[in-house]
Amino acid sequence: MTDVSVRFAPSPTGRLHVGNARAALLNWLFARKHGGSFLLRLDDTDAARSTSEFAQGIEADLRWLGLGWDRFARQSERFDFYTAATGKLKQSGRLYPCYETPEELELRRKIQLSRKRPPVYDRAALKLTDADRAKLEAEGRRPHWRFRLDHGVTAWDDLIHGRVEIDMASLSDPVLVRSDGYPLYTLSSVVDDGDLGITHVIRGEDHVTNTAAQIQLFAALDYAVPVFGHFSWLLDAEGAGLSKRIGSLSLADLREQGYEPMALNSLLARLGSADPVEPQLDVQALVAGFDLGRFSRAPARLDPHELDLLNARILHASDFNTVRDRLPAGATEAFWLAIRGNIGRLVEAADWWPVVSGEIATVIEDPAVVAAAAETLPAEPWDGATWKAWTQAISARTGAKGKALFHPLRLALTGRDKGPEMAPLLPLIGRDRVAKRLSGV
Repeated sequence: MTDVSVRFAPSPTGRLHVGNARAALLNWLFARKHGGSFLLRLDDTDAARSTSEFAQGIEADLRWLGLGWDRFARQSERFDFYTAATGKLKQSGRLYPCYETPEELELRRKIQLSRKRPPVYDRAALKLTDADRAKLEAEGRRPHWRFRLDHGVTAWDDLIHGRVEIDMASLSDPVLVRSDGYPLYTLSSVVDDGDLGITHVIRGEDHVTNTAAQIQLFAALDYAVPVFGHFSWLLDAEGAGLSKRIGSLSLADLREQGYEPMALNSLLARLGSADPVEPQLDVQALVAGFDLGRFSRAPARLDPHELDLLNARILHASDFNTVRDRLPAGATEAFWLAIRGNIGRLVEAADWWPVVSGEIATVIEDPAVVAAAAETLPAEPWDGATWKAWTQAISARTGAKGKALFHPLRLALTGRDKGPEMAPLLPLIGRDRVAKRLSGV
């Protein structure tokens, strides 16, 4: 493929959540895999709900994930394009005025359903005469505008679903312009995709039916029709809709809870595909193995436990330079290497920093073992071999072995009954602190 161009088009009416992140990541990976461009388009035409704060939050979330964009656009700056497209469609006869109120449309819908008929718009507005329309407008009604679909079958080869065919007679003519002249999503999205040269539209399968109407709209506006790919629903581990535990949390929430962006990227890049989920330390590492054709139509399941495991594995493999700016002030590389294999989230590093640099509550479980430890405490300098030699001396004096030896020492020195290996931790604590803690102070 050449000249590939994809887009991610969130509305700045809230913060990005996991579902949004999946859409952004799959588009970004597709673009990078094929040497194409990634457009960030803010669909901010809803002036009442869109805010600059949310827009800035979306950009911050994408940067956190490592998903930089090559081009940027705002729908709020493109109304002239939508007006021009509306005029073209009216002139060609594909856009027609309708005067039904929402209440009237709902009543028709209920009648159709009661008669076991699909609730498809009956195109009654096409039967109105000029006099009928003038009378309605004299009564104060202002038309909304529907796009007249060509009945028959609209088909396309979907990157994930394969061949898709939609009977257009089963669909209502979509409303493209509200009665106040406001362009709706179907129109603005097609105009932007066409004008900005989007070659591939990769989005959730809830848009499959929309795609059929949009393909006709692309053609009616003389735009090249993009290639479409619709990825599956995202469910929780039990197969239900995503819970607030993970799925509907914003990326800002996940960041605040201490998740690494690459844990989320590593999971979402493979979730729903035939490829195994493996932790990656850099988003670029996900590009080589990315293949949208390996994604399934079956719903993908997001297990929070899997995300937790990935997060831990990524931290365990992260070097000091990757995390140093997020560690407690004064934390060293030796400290990081000592604790990283025992934490699931980076925020836990702050819990271990006082163990090696400050004061802790001393716990004396076995006074005899602790007393022997104080009596055999070696002189500094200490290194990674000090712990083994020291505990052997304590064991020889007390006869304590295994848990009976190591558990009382860990409690006395760290105040905790489990944690990182003591061999690298001991030199960081230092002899003075060790001696003080063994004395029970």
